[in-house]
Amino acid sequence: MVTYLDAATAPLRNTGQIRLYGEEGFAGMRKACELTARCLDELVPMVAPGVTTETIDRFVFEFGMDHGALPATLNYRGYTKSSCTSINHVVCHGIPDNKPLKD
Repeated sequence: MVTYLDAATAPLRNTGQIRLYGEEGFAGMRKACELTARCLDELVPMVAPGVTTETIDRFVFEFGMDHGALPATLNYRGYTKSSCTSINHVVCHGIPDNKPLKD
């Protein structure tokens, strides 16, 4: 049985195997989801005209560090940000930058 933490060391290629998680793995996933929800709740008031997505990204990083968590996107295949921020015409995986949000 694979634990939630073992999943991080899983092969990069899909082996076709179904991973089975035990109670310990589900407890870890619940903890990660609860922390993510708290981070998103605290982000809501920050999303306003004039705020940059870089500022939002910095908050995500600091929130994670303050709670003993490392953002999953950070350093993933060379990605240097803690979040993806997609605005307007960017469909997904937008890279945070210093351009301020507009109304």
